[in-house]
Amino acid sequence: MSNKIIITIARQYGSGGREIGELVAKSLGIPLYDRELIADAAAKGNLNEKVIKNAEESAANSLLYTLAMGSNVLGASMHFGYKMPLNDKLFILQSEVIKEYAAEGSCVVIGRCADYVLRDEPNILRLFIYSDLDHREARVHSRHPELRSAQIIDVINRTDKRRSSYYNFYTGNKWGKYDNYDMAINSSSLGIEGTAELIVEFAKKKM
Repeated sequence: MSNKIIITIARQYGSGGREIGELVAKSLGIPLYDRELIADAAAKGNLNEKVIKNAEESAANSLLYTLAMGSNVLGASMHFGYKMPLNDKLFILQSEVIKEYAAEGSCVVIGRCADYVLRDEPNILRLFIYSDLDHREARVHSRHPELRSAQIIDVINRTDKRRSSYYNFYTGNKWGKYDNYDMAINSSSLGIEGTAELIVEFAKKKM
């Protein structure tokens, strides 16, 4: 049995998914990758980090173009006149970086369709973190007290819609659908720390 474990965390906005990932990584003594992916993907593709940040988690500009080309993004070629949209290039670069992380050893990866990118990884634990809306609203308000309730709900809905569209487009699967994950957890039930503890125990059993 391998002691290696790759944990991927997809999450609703405001559910505490990133904080949970940080606690899990710290408890297991393994690295966590989130925003680092932007810099590493930029370096790998010799791209400007500030530019590609604007393209992250947004497939809108490349969706119709890619469909018109009749191309699968992961199998797309830079030849035959195909000028790859920035969103597609970023996805491919991030996917390559994620695979490199996984090859190095155990880790926690936040978002970026990592569950799909690493679908052939035998030692993977795929998680989806969601939460009750009132808890999500409270968490977002704690970070952005200047926002009114209606504004917070709008941000939550728009962020989740963007994440869902990005995931659905690049994977062909449905974001948040239970059978794409090993476990879907409502972080409202156990709280951030309790949810992290549950995941750690699950990971240890899987290891």
